Amino acid sequence: MALSIAGYHVEEAGDGLEALQLVENHPPDLVVLDLLLRSLDGLSVQQELASRALTRRIPIVIVTGSDLDTRGLEVACVLRKPISPDELVRTVRQCLRGGAPAAGA
Repeated sequence: MALSIAGYHVEEAGDGLEALQLVENHPPDLVVLDLLLRSLDGLSVQQELASRALTRRIPIVIVTGSDLDTRGLEVACVLRKPISPDELVRTVRQCLRGGAPAAGA
């Protein structure tokens, strides 16, 4: 909701498989991805996106409450829950400009 209010067009997927289908059909400018998803987890979604020529350059912001080790992931940023709506919007804005904050920010 915070991203919509900030003026971004947002499409949501209910699970990992749906996310891959959405990205395949309508490549976004950026993906906000949770690691804990049904049907296909967020790590698998990230790896699949990174393996495809069409999607490998799309910045990914991981937002997670998981304690999984995210070091080494090829993503623009990792945000650990809880995060504020302002922090999410600020991070998305920064990543879209190509100035991604450091992972774990």
